[in-house]
Amino acid sequence: MAAQALDALVVTSLANVLYLTNFDGSSAIAVVTAERVLFITDFRYLTTMSDLQGSPQSCPGLELITVGESYDETLAATLATSAYRRVGFEAAHVSFSRHAWLTKKVTGTTSNGVTPDGTVQLIPTAGIVERARVRKDHYELEILREAGDRLSAVARSLFPVIRSGMTERELAMTIDWRIREAGFEKPAFETIVASGPQAALPHARPSGRTLTEGDLVVLDFGGVYDSYCVDLTRTVSIGLASRRARDVYTAVRDAQAKAIAAVGPGASRYGIDAAARESLTRAGMGEAFGHGTGHGLGIEVHEDPRIVRRRADADTGDEAIAPGMVFTIEPGAYFPGWGGVRIEDDVVVTEDGAQLLTHVTTDLLEL
Repeated sequence: MAAQALDALVVTSLANVLYLTNFDGSSAIAVVTAERVLFITDFRYLTTMSDLQGSPQSCPGLELITVGESYDETLAATLATSAYRRVGFEAAHVSFSRHAWLTKKVTGTTSNGVTPDGTVQLIPTAGIVERARVRKDHYELEILREAGDRLSAVARSLFPVIRSGMTERELAMTIDWRIREAGFEKPAFETIVASGPQAALPHARPSGRTLTEGDLVVLDFGGVYDSYCVDLTRTVSIGLASRRARDVYTAVRDAQAKAIAAVGPGASRYGIDAAARESLTRAGMGEAFGHGTGHGLGIEVHEDPRIVRRRADADTGDEAIAPGMVFTIEPGAYFPGWGGVRIEDDVVVTEDGAQLLTHVTTDLLEL
């Protein structure tokens, strides 16, 4: 904020509000300054936030402001009566119409577009809070390690119950129940169970299709634990796997191992992706891998850093991987009409390499 000469930053992304204040409700705005946090919320959360301020999880310098007519009216009034002149807003999280309304309200812009001197300026910003979130501290890593252990236990508990004759929806419901049973607040996203030809769709939704002997089944699920997300994918075979299934599985497992080995401080996120992609290409399956190798994990299940291939026309810079970053490694190979394989684990970058947060066999299980 100081680098951009901002007097205040209006934080409207709920994930960023949570990161800064520990508030996990559905409605709030934080106005952050160098000295304090003006926290705007409605009557539903006043008691929760008052109690939070008396706990070890309190946010220093937080001042509660109760919503009056509406959130934006309260925000506009707060800014208009403050001494703040250069106020940043999160451009990625404020709609065009909302920005236009706020601009008119807090600057006093006239109908012909003239802005009076000495009024609030709304300055677009990008990624100020997200840049802090990308490297996890000790507290966050302890949560993510515990979450990884719990999700791994969920995966291991599933293998004995997967059988021919189940439907994808039945298995997905079992997974979701076990996620909650393991102590997670909720699934991190809609659980994926994709069998047979459906496994060729990376984001297939569970259907009424019955798991059948010879199917490969992609199981992709995650959980939210103490507000932090973890994510895991395994592919299993119903009964004995075919020769082709074994070949594809081995190629994907090798690609994942190559990518994990490439992780470490100073590594290129494009280089990590390339390690997986080149491994699959050598196996003759490069064209079957169409998505990125990984995505960041934290308060959101998809956040920075993005472990993707470099786009020659757009990606001119390459921020190095650094200790404290947490992300998935999840190569896959997909063949329309036949099926596919994906294997995913969560890793944390350490001072001298990387550690897995998820611990489930990557052997091809024939269930």
